[in-house]
Amino acid sequence: MIWTLPLKPSVLGVAVAAGLLLCPSTDARKLRSEQIDFDILDFIDPFIGTANGGHSFAGATLPFGMVKAVADTQGENQGGFAYDTTHVTGFSHTHDSGTGGASSMGNFPLFVHPSCPDDDIANCSWTSSDRAVPWNRDSPGPEARPGYFAISLENGLHADMTVTNRSALYQFQFPDGTGTSPVVFLDIIDLPQSRNHGTAWVDPETGRLTASGNFNPSFGEGTYNIHVCVDFHGAEIRDTGSWTNRSADLGQSTVSVTANSSYPASQYSAGTFVRFNSVSADDVISARVGVSFMSVEQACSNGEKEQPDFDFEQTRAAAESAWRKKMEVITIDAEGASTELQKVFWSGAYRAMISPQDYTGENPLWESDEPYYDSFYCIWDSFRGIHQLLTLIDPISQSRMIRSLVDIYRHEGYLPDCRMSLCKGWTQGGSNADVLIAEAYLKGVIDVDWATAYEAIVKDAEIEPYNWNVEGRGGLRSWKNLGYIPKNDTDPGTEGLRTRSVSRTVEYAYNDFCIALMADKLGRADDRDKYLERSGNWRNLWKEDQSSAINGVDTGFTGFLQPRLEDGSWAYQDPIFCSPLLNFTSCYLNADGHETYEGSCWLYTFFVPQDMATLITTLGGREAFTSRLSYLHDSGVLYLGDEQAFLTVYQYHYGGRPGLSAKQAHSYIPSQFNTSVSGIPGNDDSGAMGSFAVLAMLGLFPVHGQDVYLITPPFFREISIRNDVTGKIATVKAKGLDAGYENIYIQSVKRDGNSWTRNWIGHDFFAEGGLLEIVVGKEESDWGTRLEDLPPSVSEYA
Repeated sequence: MIWTLPLKPSVLGVAVAAGLLLCPSTDARKLRSEQIDFDILDFIDPFIGTANGGHSFAGATLPFGMVKAVADTQGENQGGFAYDTTHVTGFSHTHDSGTGGASSMGNFPLFVHPSCPDDDIANCSWTSSDRAVPWNRDSPGPEARPGYFAISLENGLHADMTVTNRSALYQFQFPDGTGTSPVVFLDIIDLPQSRNHGTAWVDPETGRLTASGNFNPSFGEGTYNIHVCVDFHGAEIRDTGSWTNRSADLGQSTVSVTANSSYPASQYSAGTFVRFNSVSADDVISARVGVSFMSVEQACSNGEKEQPDFDFEQTRAAAESAWRKKMEVITIDAEGASTELQKVFWSGAYRAMISPQDYTGENPLWESDEPYYDSFYCIWDSFRGIHQLLTLIDPISQSRMIRSLVDIYRHEGYLPDCRMSLCKGWTQGGSNADVLIAEAYLKGVIDVDWATAYEAIVKDAEIEPYNWNVEGRGGLRSWKNLGYIPKNDTDPGTEGLRTRSVSRTVEYAYNDFCIALMADKLGRADDRDKYLERSGNWRNLWKEDQSSAINGVDTGFTGFLQPRLEDGSWAYQDPIFCSPLLNFTSCYLNADGHETYEGSCWLYTFFVPQDMATLITTLGGREAFTSRLSYLHDSGVLYLGDEQAFLTVYQYHYGGRPGLSAKQAHSYIPSQFNTSVSGIPGNDDSGAMGSFAVLAMLGLFPVHGQDVYLITPPFFREISIRNDVTGKIATVKAKGLDAGYENIYIQSVKRDGNSWTRNWIGHDFFAEGGLLEIVVGKEESDWGTRLEDLPPSVSEYA
């Protein structure tokens, strides 16, 4: 067998046969009843990761919600609001979370002037640079909570916001009154200033503002159309009009903008406005914003249907309820754990459910009865943690997302590796939707058309698209004939960025391995054997005599992955290149982006989760492997802020040292994960960093693409997760865990009362429920160290 996952008859097989798998333990049920007054939302801080390049979305959203309302700031505003900024430029309703690169969406922001100087509309500021106002850091400072965001500006405005799935509701208050007439206006622009053309209208009778525009995606090709509809409540209309750049036109109800070479979007802006009669202190002007990717009419309908009464507190309460429902599947016994760690845990789970975004019913590209999710931004990041966490805590949403990916394949011909705002995003490495689909199949995700899903991943492996910058794989001729992607690949007839030959080779190999796993379970032996053979192609880039030095000093390790040319000869990339130690930011999607992506050859040499036994032998055996892995973590070569690093924290399991995995996890949490606004390493990447923290603290870390969880002690005395498909509860207990986390080494494990010596476990534990009892101590033990207790590998361990 290519991949043996036998369950010991003396352990689980007998229990299954006898029907003895545990339902929720008495202790777990008791824990829930004791925490009836506990509000999970008090332990979620949306400001974590909103500074220092984290780009986390801090505003109001539902779980996987399409509409995301927040105050947009100047500077590094990929998530809209950034804590390490000073000025607000508007309040917008569409955002992504944690992404790198250019800012994303932020279409049609509203802005509010408490009044215009001298009560003259001509004296108001209109463009984003002119109108920017400092926000107050205290008295009161900004407030964020799931489903809610609030901020005060130095111009006297206080803004609160909450959301439904397709509409936002803003409350604008003026604690000192306005004296004269407040102005609320809409701008036909987005955060990256990518607008191609747009039109805005105002109804002078009702004050309704509507707009449509065409924009570019922030990390992909094509364009998208989006529409908004703004209705007001709470104040009398004085007059309306439009504005262009620095000029206002009272009474003008329509304004349009198009691309203009003389005035790019960053310098040319326009919109419509409503001016109200003066309001008293603490009076509220409410603005309901319906959003649609279909039409202005549907945008208006979305607002009217989802928030007919402008009831802010009711909408906010519904949003909070939606978040509590998502979170209540998890229960922890936090006795002895700091509030800081609890907030890291719950906030991480929260951020993992901000995206992908549910656009079902809002896809103008094709008609379908299937769900449509967007902002897979990007699967290259999310396939290593986010979707594994969702499979545990929200398997129904994970099913809908997999179905959406398959439906994208049906209508666009390939699975995406990245997607945002209805557009194809750039592919960063392999065709990693293959990994998500195969893993979902192995773990029994429900309601998916598996025949079409399998067809999709096989197409990725066999048929090269014309433009593999945005889908599929490039270099398939070389992949099939040479067994690697050469640095000077000349695969003809297609278009793609011919860089990243090393990282693409190892990712393609793993993509093929995941296809082999699915083929094996489907009974497709020929496919299984073919893709299993290709999964070993990483070996073709192994250069056994390649040394590595840091600051001129040899590291003492020899043998690394290296690029090769089409003729089989070797090229060269310094093994530490693209690490924090050498040209860290050189390996992106640029024409000279080199042979690895966002990581070094040091890092990518470890990416062989399909055949760790062979890798360990190749690196010199278990002791040499462990020594090299520790050097990776301790030398500064590794950066945990890129998702390829996640699995390396736990690869000690394969070398028979699971205790070192636990030690490594505690070295990163809380040192790089805390509750500060800079409390994550790097971009949050749609919640990837948050998902890593949660999975690490759970103590069962998933190997992406496989039915394997690597066991370490949880960070809490007890954690329970309810599966909303099966209704079963899986509980992990840590006996002997201390508040100072000195006892982090597993001494023994029992599963449902029976000894469990393997250092890994399968997904059936979560699907069927049960109890995993982990006894911990201060020193490493021999638990999980025998060859037969190591995680599965294609080859036998030596």
